[in-house]
Order: sequence, then C-alpha cells, then structure tokens
Amino acid sequence: MARKNTKSKQQESLNELLFPQPGSEEEKQLFKKIQYSFAEQFDKAYADKLAEKTIVIVPSLTMDQEILSKIKGFTHYEERLLCLLLLLRMPRTHVVYITSMPIDPVIIDYYLHLLPGITGHHANSRLHIFNCYDSSLKSLTEKILERPRLIERIKKVIPDKSLAHIACFNVTEKERTLAVKLDLPIFGCDPDLLVYGNKSNSRKIFRACGLNVPAGFEDLHSENEIAEALVKLKEQKPLLKKAVVKLNDGFSGDGNAVFDYQITKVNDQLKENIFNQIKTNLKPVATDLDLENFFLKFRSMGGIVEEFVEGEEKRSPSVQCRINPDGYCEINSTHEQELGGESDQVFLGAHFPASYEYAVELGNMGRKIGALLREKGVLGKFAVDFISVKEKDGWIHFPLEINLRKGGTTHPYLMLQFLTDGKYDEEKGLYFTANGQTRYYFSSDNLRSEQFHGLTPHDLVDIAMLHELHYDGTMQEGVMFHLIGALSQYGKIGIVCIGSTPERAMAFYDKVVDVLKLETALHFH
Repeated sequence: MARKNTKSKQQESLNELLFPQPGSEEEKQLFKKIQYSFAEQFDKAYADKLAEKTIVIVPSLTMDQEILSKIKGFTHYEERLLCLLLLLRMPRTHVVYITSMPIDPVIIDYYLHLLPGITGHHANSRLHIFNCYDSSLKSLTEKILERPRLIERIKKVIPDKSLAHIACFNVTEKERTLAVKLDLPIFGCDPDLLVYGNKSNSRKIFRACGLNVPAGFEDLHSENEIAEALVKLKEQKPLLKKAVVKLNDGFSGDGNAVFDYQITKVNDQLKENIFNQIKTNLKPVATDLDLENFFLKFRSMGGIVEEFVEGEEKRSPSVQCRINPDGYCEINSTHEQELGGESDQVFLGAHFPASYEYAVELGNMGRKIGALLREKGVLGKFAVDFISVKEKDGWIHFPLEINLRKGGTTHPYLMLQFLTDGKYDEEKGLYFTANGQTRYYFSSDNLRSEQFHGLTPHDLVDIAMLHELHYDGTMQEGVMFHLIGALSQYGKIGIVCIGSTPERAMAFYDKVVDVLKLETALHFH
C-alpha cells in the first residue's frame, strides 16, 4: 500500500512538471494556442442546437477576496451560473459544473425541472457535477488547481475535447492556468487584456469613443494623489458637492468610496482643507471596509477620482455585449439598474430591457466600445455601466466602467433566453420570444430579510409549489429563484420575474415578497 501511494505521488509530481510554470511566458503562449482553436469550434458547433459539445462551467469569483468577503454569502454566488444547466435543453450537449461545496440536489432538480422538451433522466445523463469540499475564502479556481486528481476526473467526463470549452464568471491568471491544465479554451478575455476593463482604462476607452466621460482623473495610486485630484476636481467644478473614489478593480460598487465636499468656496485654503478632511469625509461604500484598508487596497490596485454626477432625474442603465471569435460584437441586452448603499453605489437588481427612450442608443454606444475592444483582442462578454441624466432635450449618458466579465445581469438574461428561445432586438430595444411576443423581467441578487433566515432549499421549493411561485412554460411568464443555497444562513435569495409587461414582472416580485413574509412571520422573533 505504501509503495502504491509513493507511486501515485510520483505520478502527480510528474504531471505537474509537464505543465509550464503559472504566469510564465511559456504558459501564456500555450494558452494563446489553445484559445486560437476556439474559433473553429465556435463556427462548427456553438450555434448548432443538435451538435455535440461540452461546456465546463467554473463559476469562480476570482477577485479581491477581502472585498468579496464583505458581500453576504458570496460563496453562494457560484450558484448564479446554474442557469447554464438550461444548456442541457440541447440534446447532445454535456455540462460540467464545478463548485467549492456540494449543492443540495433539490436545487439541481429545480433547474432541470425548467428544461423544455427534455426529461430529467436524459439531462442528468449529460450533467457532471464536481465540488472541492472546500469552503475557504480562496477562489474556486484556486481550489481546483490545488486538486490535480479532480482535474483528471473532469477531463475523463468530456466526450470530445475538440468540442469543449470553459465558461467562467471572470478570467484571471488562475483561470488561464486551469485552461492550460484542462487543455480547453475559455470563451472569455485573455487575462493580459483585463487592464482594459479597469476603471482607469475604461475612462480612456470612453474618451477614444467620443463619449461623455465624467470629469475626473485616472491612474492614481496614493492618498496624496487622491487628495490632489479632489482639489483639481473642485477647482474645475466649483459647485460640485460630491466625488467618487474608485478602486481600479472594485466589484459591484463595493470598491468605491464617496467624498463629501463640505467646503463650498474655492479659495487659497481649498487644498489644505481637502487634505485635512479626506479622512473624515471619505466614506467607503462597503459597510465592513474601513478607510485604512481602502487606502491600502488603493495603493496596491490604483484607481480613479471622478465627479459624482448629479441630476433631478437620473438613472443607472447598462448594456451587455459579447465579442465572438469571428470578431462580431453582439448587443445581448440592456438593463435599468437598481442601486443602493452609500450614495447609491451598490448594485441591487435590474429591470430588462432599459427604457425605450434610450435602449437603442445604449446599444449603439456598446457597439462603439466593442469595436475598440475587439481591436485590442478582447473576446467574450463585457458590460458597460452608465449614469443617465434627463435634460430638456433628452438624456445625457455618462459611461462609468467596463466590466470584462459576466455580471449581475448575465444570468437573468440567460434564463430568459434559454426558457423562451428568443432574442434581444437591438434595433427596437425590445426582447421577443420565439413566437414574437415581448417579454420583460425584474431580477435581483438581494431579496433579503431577517425573517427568511432558516429557510432551507426544501422549504423554498415547498413554498413555491404551494403558492404557484414558478415559471409557467405555456404562458412564458413567472418566477425563477437563484442563490437558493444562501437563503438559510443569510436570509438572502436571488430572483428573476418574467412578465409580458414590466408591470406584470413587478407584480410577480411583489407576490414573492408577500408570500415569503407571510410564510415566515409566525417563526420570526
């Protein structure tokens, strides 16, 4: 037995030696070679519903772990991409799904039940679920890389490697290493190009596209540079009341801090006053991130200072796009975002599509940005967030950031698309199902209440069945839940409510809130 163990350890060490060092030039070149093969695969099988293919889903949030840890139940965000299980509606498609911790089978069953035209048995035979049994704060991708035997088991369930690719939440150096070890391409951005999606470079790209960039300064790296930028901004705009300081790679608004200009006059004491007030007037958005740690992250990550855009009527729309291997940039969707937290900096939910007043305009701006990103070699999904202010003669749109990853609006749109087999019409700014009907939705990752603590996935499914809180395939309307695993511990759940009108979508949402409060009222103390 000891001899066998020694032999297996030697084999593992040998396997590690066969791969280039993570982050090395050799690894980067090998990754580019693997990525190059995806174009042929994309042309051959991606759009063909009957073609054989395998999607390996790695829903890792490979981001700053301290910032992520401030988001309640963030490990359950790995469940957001369970919407991709609906790919199993294609009868020759295999799905491999990997998570940090086991997912309750009742949650998997919940998604498979949504599949139109496919039996549970048929779908299950093509679904392969793996987990790391690791609930630590490390990213899922790091956990997978620490488990070479898990990587080998994943390889074994892929029927044809030439017709398989990886789908990630975001792509970093870690995902690149995993792609090389699995010998599979990623439908996503090369990590070397991620810099184009940080806050500083987003501003530069917006300017190159001729868009209305908010006043501000980028490529800052210290407290002193933040203070200098705040002074210059106030000098440029004497009536400015607030400014936003953003980490280059913040997430969901939790990398932002808001500075309140309590000084109204621009005079000789302006610089001294702002330098004195920066530690009292700058407030991080993340409730558990103090200013000292914010500055620490700013020094290592860099960031920007930007005007806080004011307006009597303002909104926060976004556009979601995808650059395909053939170079074509698709406008996937537009959304009207709901924001909360300190000065409305945190993403809470979204209405789809964005307002008819400017949805088409958002798509046009997304295409401009996509063309520039494509020239730089970017592949896969990206989104652009805006602040829009209503003026007498229309809306002015201020682009704020580019996200070179899937985001909070990716999974609800994919659910709608998989369930209705429809498409967003960028020329009309509307979504049409396969039979030509319009559909709308409201989605949120933050339906939360102290009352909901203790509800298990089984409880939620039972409540949903009892009160008909489900998606009706015949009417193509209704409710889908996600982040189900976070409900019991955090009293938090995600939801997508689809309706034939925006009002019907919100009515479904209101019904869910009422039902959950009713069902938990007796047990809440």
